[in-house]
Amino acid sequence: MKKYHVETSLSYPKKGAMGKTGSWRVFKPILDKKKCVKCLRCWIFCPEGCIHREKDDSVSIDYDYCKGCGVCANECTVKAIIMEREEAKNK
Repeated sequence: MKKYHVETSLSYPKKGAMGKTGSWRVFKPILDKKKCVKCLRCWIFCPEGCIHREKDDSVSIDYDYCKGCGVCANECTVKAIIMEREEAKNK
């Protein structure tokens, strides 16, 4: 796989007036690290900056700020990310 250096401006999630945004999502992305091929498409396309790239090009998801939009799952060509319904937090 070719490696590319990409320069871009990045924004990072932070707490807003209503708190952390991940508390109201309906669907949650679940990453299967065994299926992941480290293509980084999820990291590139996450509109909220909630996918973090590790030194070995693996990824992790910041659930505190993830809104559950599903872009990461849609962009994953090997279906290593699936969207599952979020459990109610006040059960």
